[in-house]
Amino acid sequence: MNQRVLIVEDEFLIALDLGATVEAIGMQVAGIANNREQALRLAPSADIAFVDVNLADGRTGPELGRRLAEEHGLAVVFMTGNPETVAGGVRGAVGVVQKPVMPSLVEQLLKYLAARRVGRFAVVPAQMTVFT
Repeated sequence: MNQRVLIVEDEFLIALDLGATVEAIGMQVAGIANNREQALRLAPSADIAFVDVNLADGRTGPELGRRLAEEHGLAVVFMTGNPETVAGGVRGAVGVVQKPVMPSLVEQLLKYLAARRVGRFAVVPAQMTVFT
């Protein structure tokens, strides 16, 4: 599971907690960004992205997620307190989970996304709404 994870989150403590969980299961944090510009700069060094909807530069998460998926080939999952804001789906993104996100769910998501990236079967985490 040698995947690099980009964390796009404007709440620093949440980002640090996500990063610790990513590293605890043996994956690498490609970087932490709190806005669109930082995330796009870090995108080439990542495989997976956890993206909040509301970032330091506004509600830029949905468009950013689409760009990370379509232009950079990242597996994107939104993590937000308001999943209904992306309930209709975001082109290219995998899905959305509602905050707060427990470490066990982060681990399930990472295993699912890593398997999906290499074409292996994996069970979709029950708490994730998958985009069609």
